[in-house]
Amino acid sequence: MVARPAERRRELSTRRLRPEAAAHNRAMAPLPPPPDSSALGRFLTIADTAELLNISASRAYALVRSGELPAIKIGGSGHGTGTGGQWRVERDVLEGYIAGKYEENRRRNLWNQAEFADIPELFAERER
Repeated sequence: MVARPAERRRELSTRRLRPEAAAHNRAMAPLPPPPDSSALGRFLTIADTAELLNISASRAYALVRSGELPAIKIGGSGHGTGTGGQWRVERDVLEGYIAGKYEENRRRNLWNQAEFADIPELFAERER
């Protein structure tokens, strides 16, 4: 690896732990404080919802359109006029959706564990 002259090095957003350390070996920038949830209001836009779930806006929209994530449509009649209105997800509904996903995963894991509990090769000591 050829070192660049010091005057050509790009400035990093975070300081290096050691000046001679590689760019990938630096301290992480401190995370900004989480946004005040009350500042966002009762209803979230699709973009806000996507950001909170860490998914794309198109994926959040698909969840709403499929009915998996309940939402309401504000404004616009949507009766063939081309004006659709805007979707809003209630904060409490989103929190319930997230809690439901945790429960779904918990049950799936229990089911998968139960499936393998009957395999004698895995639990040979039980049959002795």
